[in-house]
Amino acid sequence: MNLQHKFTPRRELGKTGFMATQLGIGDIADRALPVETLVQTLQRALDAGLNVIDTATSYENGYSEEIVGKALAGRRDRVFLIDKIDDLEAPVQPQIEASLKRLDVSHTDAFVFHGLSSMEVFERLCKSGAGFDQLRWAIDQGLTRFRGISSHHPDVLRAAIIEDLCDIVLFPVGPFVDLRYIHEILPLAKSRHVGTVCFKTFGAGKLLGDTVGYNQPLQMRPRGKLSSGGVLEPQTVLPCLTVKECLDYTLSLDPDVALLGLSFPNEQDAAFEAAAAFSPLSHQEMERIRVKALEARRHKGPCWWNPDAEA
Repeated sequence: MNLQHKFTPRRELGKTGFMATQLGIGDIADRALPVETLVQTLQRALDAGLNVIDTATSYENGYSEEIVGKALAGRRDRVFLIDKIDDLEAPVQPQIEASLKRLDVSHTDAFVFHGLSSMEVFERLCKSGAGFDQLRWAIDQGLTRFRGISSHHPDVLRAAIIEDLCDIVLFPVGPFVDLRYIHEILPLAKSRHVGTVCFKTFGAGKLLGDTVGYNQPLQMRPRGKLSSGGVLEPQTVLPCLTVKECLDYTLSLDPDVALLGLSFPNEQDAAFEAAAAFSPLSHQEMERIRVKALEARRHKGPCWWNPDAEA
């Protein structure tokens, strides 16, 4: 597949001034693979034109940041680079400095608090001199340009947006997410011109295959159904959606960036082909996919990106 210039910048990411592509690049890190292979995979997505990258120290204990840094050599200024603060209540400066060293860059475009999903922790980070003030200090020092949060709770996202603490927000949007993300948080962020970078289009892989998430195979399967002759037939394959169904759903909701895991060339090709063929879905088509997703996630473990992970 010829990937040159497949994607072009489409929309300003919130108020950042950066023109982002419709798709973004999620974590690419697997210590079972050579760093050279992972760098080439990431550069393949960059060659297709994608210009938003997300990483974190906690992704394979810094390996993701190392890969991103190597892949960005010579093209850093063309990419919006998002990194994360993993230890939410520890001092921010040492975490940022360690991440920048692994990335081998002078600054990121954004640092966000990672998995900030507790109102109690959020309120502590809002206190004078605490986390959000420390992120503002990092911006003033030129270590990053923007701040925000990645969150798995609509209440935290709403409070952070309303209190004007975020330039960008990262949160779940896809065929199986708590509907508050879609009906409340996405419109609120857009109305406040906060950049929206949305993940979980594929439900951590649950919607596409028989996995509890991120290629981890199911350990237990539901019992099969009775055949017409009264024999219990084992259920070997659970319901699933296609890449195109999932991506069409997310893109129809129109976040600034749909952040996807693009860890292998075949995954990239499937996503790129679906994006190229995308046209907005009707309300009826959206509802069909949402109902199908309800079945596709059953028996595949908790969905940790929703406040009620078992719902």
